[in-house]
Amino acid sequence: MEFIHNAFSTSLIISSLLVGGLSLYIAFKLSDSTRWMALTMFLMTIWGFFYGLELASTSLDQMIKLIYLEYIGISFTPAAWLVFSMIYTGYKKWSKPAVLVSVFLIPITTYLMVLTNDYHHLHYSSVGISNSGPFPLLDIEFGPWYYIHTIYSYIAFLLGTLILWSRFKNADPLYQTQSIFLIASGFFPLIFNLFYQVGIIKPFSEIDLTPYAFLLTYLILGFAIIRYRLFSLKPVAQNRIMESLTVGVLVFDSNEKLIDFNPAAKQFCFQENQIKIGVPAATLFNERKEIYKILQDAEETILLINTEKNGKEVNIRVKSIPMLDKTSGFYGVIILLDDQTEQIKVNNQLRQQANDLIQLNELKDKFFSIISHDLKGPIFGVKELIHMTQSNIISKEEFLTMLPEVSKNMEQVAILLENLLAWASSQLRGEHIQIQTFNIVTLLTQQQKLLDRIAQEKKIEIILESEDSIEILADRNMIDLVLRNLINNAVKFSSAGGKIKLTAKRLSKEVKVCIKDSGVGISNENLKKIREGISFTTRGLNNESGTGLGLVLVREYVKKNNGKLEVDSILGEGTTFCLYLPLSN
Repeated sequence: MEFIHNAFSTSLIISSLLVGGLSLYIAFKLSDSTRWMALTMFLMTIWGFFYGLELASTSLDQMIKLIYLEYIGISFTPAAWLVFSMIYTGYKKWSKPAVLVSVFLIPITTYLMVLTNDYHHLHYSSVGISNSGPFPLLDIEFGPWYYIHTIYSYIAFLLGTLILWSRFKNADPLYQTQSIFLIASGFFPLIFNLFYQVGIIKPFSEIDLTPYAFLLTYLILGFAIIRYRLFSLKPVAQNRIMESLTVGVLVFDSNEKLIDFNPAAKQFCFQENQIKIGVPAATLFNERKEIYKILQDAEETILLINTEKNGKEVNIRVKSIPMLDKTSGFYGVIILLDDQTEQIKVNNQLRQQANDLIQLNELKDKFFSIISHDLKGPIFGVKELIHMTQSNIISKEEFLTMLPEVSKNMEQVAILLENLLAWASSQLRGEHIQIQTFNIVTLLTQQQKLLDRIAQEKKIEIILESEDSIEILADRNMIDLVLRNLINNAVKFSSAGGKIKLTAKRLSKEVKVCIKDSGVGISNENLKKIREGISFTTRGLNNESGTGLGLVLVREYVKKNNGKLEVDSILGEGTTFCLYLPLSN
């Protein structure tokens, strides 16, 4: 082939090689939709490069052979641009066969028409050489298919550009640069070609300047992609992430105007109807000055706000993140809104469970301490007494003298053992609560008789004041243990000659049962522990031992039976425990 280079062909070939090199670099360095942009650029390179060689050719046969190569780019560049636009804007069905056929049908047909033009002359009706210009040029008369392909090219470029525009016209300002570059790379060559076709820009009638417009545009775009990494963060990805976030996101520019938000923000926004692009932060947060203040401070700040939503209290975590740039400095603030209501509930539950576990471990330690000390001592004492009696170390009369004291100790051991077994049952496998109807007065009477002997030894009188019968709904065994513990405690902490008053009074839906003593009373510190369910131990007036389990069980059992426990005490005057239990229907 013989070529006579000129300024037009040389500049076209050089710019084509530059765009081609850029497109290959972009194709290998970047991925996804950007590769389709690189393919569009490479196809344009094919058109420009071989058109440059055509302008340097002198024979008609050589020019026609180069046209066959040019049309690889001319035919498929519009289709590649349209596919790039669909992929880049997130159109998921771009790879469907129907879509690909509709996009590539005309380009493929056009290329076949060019290759077979000598047989039908539908694309070019005639082809010759014109010597009227500065160098030999093709003189072409267009056939009907040429206009079909031209219309298709305009539609493809216009449609792809409109797709980009419709998707990104309200894009975040952070992405405006790449949006402008993309839309310009679609519109500028299109408008230039239109001006060429109608004769506005046509210095030489046979020279098509459209490749220059495309190559110049893609040359600038290629350098921008590499230099500024325009597609390293895609607006589509950003939009999808924003839409999928459950955290509310509000983006304000340096002028405190809203420039972006996600759908979740409306759930948290305190004036939902006002959230729209361009609204000032002062307007949006005019009822929440604390949020507006952290936005103005332009510092990373976290704020917890209590508010009401749909009649329920909610806790919203507000976080401000300033957007800073090394070159331009401050350019906006991101406000994140997150509903922390459930998380706070979970945290409170975890804290409560942690406290309960600490108390449970303390009770467990106390449990083993009781077994090793409070149970071991009395039982070993009885064992030793029996051994001494059998060995005639002490006489029968001495044994009988000691027996009342042993009996009193064993009463305390029996109550202690019962509490231990009840506590172990509740902690290891949980109790099976059997709610039934029974007479609470009968239970009080039984406990009065059972503990009256211990009380008489301290010259304490137990008095019962109540109706003959009050039916309640509760677990009989649990309430029995509750009453026994409370009355036993009253005996332990009452002085000789004191009185313990048991009362049962019917209320509208419940019964109020009170155990009132005239003992030493309970300190404020220990009253607080009782109300919070914290175990503690205090010795009785006659040095009676205790475990601290009794009142823990009382509180727990009353709660499990849908009841309520109240305690009032005055130091030196006495204590009153009152139970509120549900009446039977």
